[in-house]
Amino acid sequence: MTRVVVVGGDAAGMSAASAAKRARPDLEVIAFERGEYTSYSACGIPYWVAGDVANWSDLIARSPEEHRRRGVDVRLRTEVVGIDPAAGTVTAREPDGSETTVGWDHLVLATGAEPGKLTVPGHDAAGVLSVQRIPDGQAILDAVASGAEQAVVVGAGYIGIEMAEALLRQGLAVTVLDRGAQPMGTLDEDLGVHVRAAMEGEGIAVRTGVEVEAFETTPTGAGGRRVTGVVTGDGTFAADLVVCGLGARPAVGLARDAGLPIGDAGGLRTDDRQRVTGDHPAAGHIWAGGDCVEVHDRIADRYVTVALGTHANRHGRVIGANLAGRDARFPGVIGTAVTKICALEIGRTGLGEQAAADAGFDAVAATVESTTRAGYMPEAGPIRVKLIAERSSGRILGGQIVGRNEGAAKRIDVIATAVWCGLSADELADVDLSYAPPFSPLWDPVTLAAREVAARLG
Repeated sequence: MTRVVVVGGDAAGMSAASAAKRARPDLEVIAFERGEYTSYSACGIPYWVAGDVANWSDLIARSPEEHRRRGVDVRLRTEVVGIDPAAGTVTAREPDGSETTVGWDHLVLATGAEPGKLTVPGHDAAGVLSVQRIPDGQAILDAVASGAEQAVVVGAGYIGIEMAEALLRQGLAVTVLDRGAQPMGTLDEDLGVHVRAAMEGEGIAVRTGVEVEAFETTPTGAGGRRVTGVVTGDGTFAADLVVCGLGARPAVGLARDAGLPIGDAGGLRTDDRQRVTGDHPAAGHIWAGGDCVEVHDRIADRYVTVALGTHANRHGRVIGANLAGRDARFPGVIGTAVTKICALEIGRTGLGEQAAADAGFDAVAATVESTTRAGYMPEAGPIRVKLIAERSSGRILGGQIVGRNEGAAKRIDVIATAVWCGLSADELADVDLSYAPPFSPLWDPVTLAAREVAARLG
């Protein structure tokens, strides 16, 4: 019997395990997970904290028991601590602390990402938390329940602004700190300024261009310390609770120790079949997917790391199909993402104006202001759409959206499709987009933006 060992029990790992077992029931599939949960939505944690999701269990897509019923041998609270590619084995630490060596014919690495951390004085104090796993969300809710009144969120990216809203809705006074010029550094600054205005309009204090220097703490029992403030060059901000939303970096310690190739962006390097590349003893038998790998940016033509559940699940499906003897491939990414801060929705895809210049493109950008619905309709909200196009060809390189009302950000999917398919600004302007007053003005904001950038191209 061919044995597949999976390291990591979340999106990529369990998608690979499930797909492989479904296509080839004869495979023996063992999945090691150091935590207590499988196949859960880390992206849903801020919405659980906010109260939109009633229970943490609602974030579980498929429980360990469900995976086991489908023939996957899931081993929880069991951490893989070593990989020997030459011997074809992993060493796993059992819940009781003992270690076991398990052989494999194919190895799937889905070790995920590690949250960005600040190693400044006081970083290990109680009340300084990150958001990655279900216990992290519970720790934040416990802090709120214990009477926390003032929260500081460090980082104004996706997780930072989502947690800022969640804590605001829990009744806390919230301050967001970021070293960038505006929140949402994946947006160009001219759109980021509108994100800032929306946050401040909801009562969130935003401080940009600041670096965290230390955490103030006070002693607790048993020699511990609890956070009381965040020290920056612009002053100290009082805090009963600090949430670090500093992004994530690929968790590649195991792979690096095993001599597997780590790319320039810091993730495991794979080919488009999600097979780990390089000259190592198990070449062709080690696969990797999810947040621990690098992915190919189709527009900038470079490798990047992107921590998104969509990519992780797709990686897993590709790996599972290939383990079953098929020829599946992952086609790369263009960086499409959406989020929101209260009523303001945010979307982006492809390259921003500065990113396009950094990638060597001579690009033209245009931004239009419109409404999400016909202006005479109730709840029509403002929307800004920015498009970036290559000057020589007119090809759409990327787009960004900020807008109010449900559905504003999902227009980014139209732009993402244009970027993916290589449409020009003129072609995007001619796409037959839908119209009805409850959904769009007569000319959709995406159409208006395409026309404007096409006009600037000449």
